[in-house]
Amino acid sequence: MSTFEDIRKLDEACHFQVYKRYPILLERGEGARVWDSTGKEYIDMLAGIAVNALGHAHPAVLAALTDQAGKMMHCSNLYYSEPQAKLAELLVEQSGLDRVFFCNSGTEAIEGAIKLARKWATRKGRGGTIVSMDGSFHGRSLAALTATGQPKYKEGLEPLPGGFTIVPFNDLGAVEEVLDDTVCAVLVEPVQGEGGIRPADPAYLAGLRKLCDERGALLIFDEIQCGIGRTGTTFAYQGYGVVPDVVTIAKALGAGFPIGAFLARQAVAECFKPGDHGTTFGGNPLACAVALAALFTIVNEKLPERSRKFGDYLMATLREKTAGIDAVKEIRGRGLMVGVVLDRSGKEVVNTMMERGVLSNCTADTVIRLVPPLVISKTDLDAAVDVLVGVLKEAFPNA
Repeated sequence: MSTFEDIRKLDEACHFQVYKRYPILLERGEGARVWDSTGKEYIDMLAGIAVNALGHAHPAVLAALTDQAGKMMHCSNLYYSEPQAKLAELLVEQSGLDRVFFCNSGTEAIEGAIKLARKWATRKGRGGTIVSMDGSFHGRSLAALTATGQPKYKEGLEPLPGGFTIVPFNDLGAVEEVLDDTVCAVLVEPVQGEGGIRPADPAYLAGLRKLCDERGALLIFDEIQCGIGRTGTTFAYQGYGVVPDVVTIAKALGAGFPIGAFLARQAVAECFKPGDHGTTFGGNPLACAVALAALFTIVNEKLPERSRKFGDYLMATLREKTAGIDAVKEIRGRGLMVGVVLDRSGKEVVNTMMERGVLSNCTADTVIRLVPPLVISKTDLDAAVDVLVGVLKEAFPNA
């Protein structure tokens, strides 16, 4: 059996060295707990970066995976597929939008949404510029990266595609200044993830909807990290009472199995004709069967409501227990998408938490990101908070 050192050396010898990996080898998980190669147990407060909404080894996911794998994993989109059609139906029912396109990842969902917006703009006689927000993160492809409002991800990758304008987040006036007929769409995360768990102001999203309607542009919500029950409603926009023209999803949709999608209103979706967009692997029977089981479970077991309740509890507990720690500047988030904002780097905090049996990570350099499985118990939340608060008190004793 391979040891951690065996695997580490293989990785360093053969894999692109693009990940700053933590020094543990994870081998298995159950619910909100995972175990490494030494048998050490951890509370998973990261959930594969908001992916494992149902935790690890959920019975519904396993049953769908094994059943469909024994029937058919892939057949291409040249043929009809029952899991794909039924997943599309459930997403339409839950979203209030009209049509779905399936792909493999969040980045692909963003790319598809950009293409759809520009196809729509061509029909309307508008320009194809996309307005996105400072601090945003939309993916690693060149177009998605150009829309991303964080320069560090773009260094050394020039020339980047044209047709993107980035403005400050939560600043309606900044969008209003640039939203003319050269713009086809406004792209925004209802809650920024990689940008530091920054929720949009409700009035801001409502204002964007009104502004896009008045000026004839589309409103696109990127819910790749904040969607599918994470923030207290099935789709994050439902908690704001603002419906976009297009929404992108991925991560939690497959509860661990790779799948992405974008949804749109009929008047926008119909701009795509046969041949305008496509994918070989996207929406394959295996991915859709797993996502169908996962989404049905999330909805049927009322996990969005649970996420809202447990998220409120988590934030209230963190605010109470970190009240005397000067380094903690803010606790923010929605549902079980929570950020502990520090006045300095949080990387060592994350490392020490891991040593003490809690997995999290640091985003935007100073924000401890907590996005546990939606099925996590209150006992595990309390235990994780106690570890985090203990680490913070030791690392940053007040002067």
